[in-house]
Amino acid sequence: HVQLVESGGGSVQTGGSLLLACVVSRYRTNRDCLGWFRQAPGKEREAVATISGDGRTTNYADSAKGRFTVSQEHMKNTVYLQMNGLKPEDTGIYYCALGRVLSAFYCNTEIGFADWGQGTQVTVS
Repeated sequence: HVQLVESGGGSVQTGGSLLLACVVSRYRTNRDCLGWFRQAPGKEREAVATISGDGRTTNYADSAKGRFTVSQEHMKNTVYLQMNGLKPEDTGIYYCALGRVLSAFYCNTEIGFADWGQGTQVTVS
C-alpha cells in the first residue's frame, strides 16, 4: 500500500508563493501519474496539475497555468508544486494523489487516482 505525505502549506498574502511537496513511499514508475488537487471550503475538489512518472508530461488546470509549476526529483519519489502569484481563491486543502496509466502519455487530470495523501492547508489572504 503506497502512502503519500504532503507538506509545505501555510498562510501567505496575496501575491506570495508557496512550495508544496508530496513524498511517495515508493519510487514511481513511468506508469504512475501524480496529481495535485485542492478543495476549498464548501466547494468540490478540483484538479490543479499532474505530472507523469518520467516527468515529461505535465498538465495544468486553467486556474494554475502560468502561476503553478509541478516538478519532481530525479529519483521521482518527491513531487513539488511551486505556487506563485497566489490569490485568495487558491485557498484550500491541497492533496496529492497517485494513479496508474498505460504510459506517461495518458497522465492527466481525468484518470482515476487511487491513493491520496492527507492534505496540506493553504490560506491566501
